Order: sequence, then C-alpha cells, then structure tokens
Amino acid sequence: MKKLYVISGATGMTGSELSKMLINEGFEVIGFDNFFASSIKTVEEIKDNPLFSFFEYDINNKMQMHEIKELVLQKKINVDSVIYINCAAVVHTEHFYHIDRTFETNVLGMKSFLDQAIDVGANVYINCSTSEVYSMQSWKEGGVKESDFITMANAEHSQRTSYATGKLITEFFMKDAVDKNLIKGCSIRFANVYSKAELYPKHIIPHIITSLAKDGKVELLENSRKNRRTFLHNIDSCSAVRALADTESALDGSVYNVATDEEITIIDLVKLCGKKLGIDHPQITFNGYRESDPERRVLNTEKIRTKTNWKPVISLEKGIEMCVMELKK
Repeated sequence: MKKLYVISGATGMTGSELSKMLINEGFEVIGFDNFFASSIKTVEEIKDNPLFSFFEYDINNKMQMHEIKELVLQKKINVDSVIYINCAAVVHTEHFYHIDRTFETNVLGMKSFLDQAIDVGANVYINCSTSEVYSMQSWKEGGVKESDFITMANAEHSQRTSYATGKLITEFFMKDAVDKNLIKGCSIRFANVYSKAELYPKHIIPHIITSLAKDGKVELLENSRKNRRTFLHNIDSCSAVRALADTESALDGSVYNVATDEEITIIDLVKLCGKKLGIDHPQITFNGYRESDPERRVLNTEKIRTKTNWKPVISLEKGIEMCVMELKK
C-alpha cells in the first residue's frame, strides 16, 4: 500500500526518527519544522531523498501551512492513504512557564493541523501529547492509567500546569473529531522521550552527558535529590506511533500511554552516564528548585500493549550508550 505521511516537527526527536524510518522503508514523507529546538542535521541522511519533501516552516504560519495543504492535495491522488502525525510542540521545561508559547503551538497549531488533515481527507491523525497532563499525580502502584482521573497543580502553584492543560485540550479536539466521524486517530501521552541526536542540552540526559564529558561534573536542581523517572528512547516512541497508526481499532480518539517500566533515580542516571563515559565518580552539585515537579512519573502501558502488541526495545543502558557514542563522533 502506498502511503503519504505528513509530519510536523519533523526534525525533532520523534519526528526525525519517524521520517527516517518511513523513508528508508519506501514511504513518502512531507515534513516541516521551524528549528525551534532542532536542526536539519537530525535528518541529514534523508534530506536529499526524493521521497522526503522538507520545509523550514512554522505550524503557526497560515501561508506556509496552506502551501503544505496544497502539496498534500497534489500528492494525495497517487497514494492509498494519508497519515498526519503532529510532533510539533514547545516541549522543554524552560518554556512550560510561558503560556503564550505553549498555547500558540501546542493548542492552536495542533488544531489547525488537525483541521487541515480533515480538509484534505486524511485517513489518520496521530496527536502526540504528553504525560505532563498527569501533573502532580503522576505515580501510583502499577503506574497511572489513561482512565484515571487527572489532578493537576493549581494555577497559583505554578504556570507550568498551563502546558499540561493545553496538551489535554488537544486530546479533546482529537476525541471530538473522531466522535464526529471526521477522521480516525488517537492521542499519545509520551513520558520523557530522549534521543542520541537531541540538540537541547537543557534536557536532563544531554545535560548530564555533555556536562560530565566536559569536566566530570554536573549541576542538578534540588528536585533531583529525590526525583525518579522513566526514559523512553525515540526509536521506541516512533514504533508506538506506527503501531497505533497501523491498528484501525486503536484509532478511536482515545489516549494511549507510551513509556517504559525502567524507573531510575536522577542520581543513578548520572552514575549510569558517568559509567558509559568512563567516569567512576561523577561530581554532582545542586542548585535551584522547580515548582510543580513530581517526584515520580510512572505510566501504565497495558492499553497500548494489549491493543497493538507494542513494547519498548531500547533499554536505558543501551540508549545512554548510543547517546555517548554519538557525542564521541
């Protein structure tokens, strides 16, 4: 079957890996990104491939998005299926506290991209959301489920919650479109995706690795004395997107948690990164504190595993090793 994929945020962590996977399997991809937290280097190996049409475009630019729409309509007549995947997002915690940035891209941008998918008659729309929607209640025995009631931090506590609220709204847009039979699709709540090609050193894994590689030291927030997390390699986040997009019964407008069960403390994460860099005793200092930062975030992934048989295949140790090898190139 000939498929056309339209991917926003195509040079970001999930978007870039998805684009490479799909192109290498012979599918056609239209991708765009404004390089807010990435660069063309993440898709260097495919940027000249005739199956890859890439544009340095912004999801909030109406004229540019109209050009994408016209290109999709032009190419649509030669394919059997059109799949839209929205990976565009203001994702770094540094920007979570800026409501205008997160609202414009994560909410308005997602909605306009969804409207475009409906207008061109796309078959599927995958909405990449976030586990941030669980906010301060992001852990319980067995992991939080998609069906659990959500308890967020309050507005007086931290503006960070505005990011999570915006992403939650996109999930309602997705569900509403499916319920109205306008398109098939679903939302994915990812937990802490990382990549060997990640260019944003303030994300925790690249921050730790680049800091340790420099002088064997790393500065962490005070929160890191207690925090524990699971980390999902972008190869696994991409396989989840594809598993859901290819499973018609999963495209019911609902939400799917995508994460690993491999929980680690931030302190032990530093030690693991140090081990892969050949540093036996990495030095850690603590400075600063982040509001509305849950001590643990563990997601239950039974729903997607049952629906699609998806499971993560990149262990954290292997993933860190891949990041370190990339740094040494």
